[in-house]
Amino acid sequence: MNVHAAAPVKAHRFDDRTSAFASDVIDGLSQQPKRLSPKYFYDAAGSELFEQITLLPEYYPTRTELGILRDRGAEIAKLIPQGAALVEFGAGATTKVRLLLDQCKFGAYVPVDISGDFLNAQAHALAADFPTLDIYPVTADFTAPFALPAAVKAMPKVGFFPGSTLGNFEPHEACGFLRGARKILGQGAQMIIGVDLEKDERVLVDAYNDAAGVTARFNLNVLVRINAELGGNFDLSAFTHRAIYNRERHRIEMHLISHKAQTVRILGRSFAFRSGESIHTESSYKYNLDRFTALAKGSGWTPTASRTDAGGMFSVHALVAEG
Repeated sequence: MNVHAAAPVKAHRFDDRTSAFASDVIDGLSQQPKRLSPKYFYDAAGSELFEQITLLPEYYPTRTELGILRDRGAEIAKLIPQGAALVEFGAGATTKVRLLLDQCKFGAYVPVDISGDFLNAQAHALAADFPTLDIYPVTADFTAPFALPAAVKAMPKVGFFPGSTLGNFEPHEACGFLRGARKILGQGAQMIIGVDLEKDERVLVDAYNDAAGVTARFNLNVLVRINAELGGNFDLSAFTHRAIYNRERHRIEMHLISHKAQTVRILGRSFAFRSGESIHTESSYKYNLDRFTALAKGSGWTPTASRTDAGGMFSVHALVAEG
């Protein structure tokens, strides 16, 4: 087995992680309007639910991006130096990275994700299919600085950020992430990144309000986490999932709507909800090619190639770090 422990990265202790979660939850629910960070969707249960979402008929991003990576993978491979370390931010399942690994000769794979149990299970499954590839899983919040394993220090670096996760950031946060990724990967690094595109509003709304209710369970799971990890007393039956398209800001918004006036307690703090009040749990910005190119350039990356599907639903971009 060639899955290596990421010794250079200091692991979060359970109480540190819980403390950060608690701080963010209390801060977010104290705001008006109330909000929670989407990064807290991804405990083990949330990660599994998201993988179910990617298979839903309404959810076009995953299958469309997979099609681009499958059909244009050889073109992408020509842009990447042999023996590079592939660093995947927010790794999750290995479905997409397998397409790159089939096409490119990487020296190592460094999956980075906040959900350590899910990450390690995926890494071990990947190692069984790519026995000569060195894999160094790193359990970390990829939105914050982290150290790469020492074993990949001398290798060229290629970042991989598929799945339109960039759209979950506010534009200034997306710029901050790209700048941070450039610093982590180093001078001359490359990045392969997925970006969801603007399209018919009904397609967008249906993708985040699936008929089977999986996205609703995924959204509500953040309240399950708060109850389990922070001693909250959220009544899940008193909240409903809702996703809407904000035309002015080019984004889908996910909300949890309170059915009634109620008070929720978390770690000795009380949070009052009005009937109909929302917790904003996620934004998913949709770009056009020009707006994304401007964002990348403003973040210290030069676009070298862009690929879209035939319907213009989704895009995959190759970037190189400036300077």
